[in-house]
Order: sequence, then C-alpha cells, then structure tokens
Amino acid sequence: MSTLTLGWFQGPTLWQDPAGNRQQFGERFAAQLPQAEVDLVVLPEMFSTGFSMASAELAEPMAGPTVEWMREQAQRWQVQLCGSLIVVEQGQFYNRLLWVAPNGEVQHYDKRHRFRMAGEHQHFAAGNDRRIFTLGDWRILPSVCYDLRFPVWLRNREDYDLLLCIANWPAARQQAWATLLDARAVENQCYALGVNIVGTDGNGLAYAGGSALVDANAQRLVDCGDAVGFYTATLGREALLAQREAFPVWQDADEFELRD
Repeated sequence: MSTLTLGWFQGPTLWQDPAGNRQQFGERFAAQLPQAEVDLVVLPEMFSTGFSMASAELAEPMAGPTVEWMREQAQRWQVQLCGSLIVVEQGQFYNRLLWVAPNGEVQHYDKRHRFRMAGEHQHFAAGNDRRIFTLGDWRILPSVCYDLRFPVWLRNREDYDLLLCIANWPAARQQAWATLLDARAVENQCYALGVNIVGTDGNGLAYAGGSALVDANAQRLVDCGDAVGFYTATLGREALLAQREAFPVWQDADEFELRD
C-alpha cells in the first residue's frame, strides 16, 4: 500500500475514568468511522485516564478491559488502532502504547523517557525497546510525549517513514511541542504526526491541542489548533522516498550507538 490514511481525535479526556473514556471514544468512533475510510486511528497518551501518576490504582493487565475494548474496536471498524494506557506487568507499571490490529493481534511500545517534572520516573518503569511497527508498506516509529525531546532515540536509521507521537503536552510549553514536531520531521526526513489533547486535567493543567501532521520539509499538512474534532489525512510513500533520493541527507548522518 503506497498510501496511508490516518485518523485521529483531538479532544479532552475524562480524569481517572477508564470506563467513561472508553464510552466517549466508542461514541466518537461510531459517529465518525462509518464515513471515514482510514487505515490507522490514533488516540492520545493515557487516553483512558489522563496523565495520572496513580499507577497502582489505575493500572490494568494486558488482559484487562481497556485492552479488550481496543481489540473490539479495531475489529469492529477494521482499522489499526493505537493509544497508550497504564499497564501493569510482572509488578511493574508502564505507560504503554498499544498497536492493535483488526485481527486482534496486539503489539506495544513502552515509553522510554519518563517525565520527571511530574514524577513519572517514580511511578513507571522505562521501556528499553525501540520499536518499528508496519502497516502495509509503511514503517512507523511510535513515541510518547516526552520522547519527542530526545532526537537520538528517534533518529531515523533508514528504518521508518512516519514518526508517531501521542501526548498530554501542556499549553505552557505549546511552542516547544510545535517546534520539536517540525524538527523531528525535518531531521529524519519523515512524516510526523503528533496527537495531543485539549482541556484541563485533574491536576489543573491546561492543554491546548496543537495536534498536527507535518511533512519532511516542516510543512503543516494538517494543523488542528485547539479545536475539538476528528481529523483525517492521506499520505503518499512514493513522494517521501523520492524526496529522500533527491536530497539524501541521511547519507551524511553521524554513526552512533545507544547505551543504557
């Protein structure tokens, strides 16, 4: 598949209310997806709870109700579905991005960089695996919020076409969000989709959205501003590959090695 059609929601989440969030996102799916022919639907970071540090109280196992809900929704609408939630596994808590296929297969990426200014490093274990998901011919690198600030972790090794970043990124640092999303797209010669929330969370933090789809030249293909809504866009992979061939920045990239 040379094209990829993305769909994403920008809106508020209900604070520490997994059942309520499953219901509201399910209603949004029912309202939007019958009319939208999309391949991948993207939900924000911690879409079932908001960005809460109450990991012990809110965590679910991989066999829990939110994971099962994601599998049901992916199958019902025949889309790839992703978003993160609080997961407990072997006594550890993770901010885990799930990648759920229509056939029920579930893959995941655990957030690598925990936001210490909110104490995330005290409540969640760090992920150690950089993952690449595939959808047809498309190679997709998942990331979660604070990861966006760390270009080495997100460096394109000629192994992905789309950088996906889901977030709860506060309005106080909105300019940084926009700047970093553009920078990651340019330096990695990729498309970049950032999905953020709007509203005020249970800690009183305000969120101003700014979800956007950016191309490798930092052109905003879609910029959601602070509006609540469901957005779609179709990407062409051949155009991206042609640009990389015509302007092969990657050939001059410095070699490096990640170390824990």
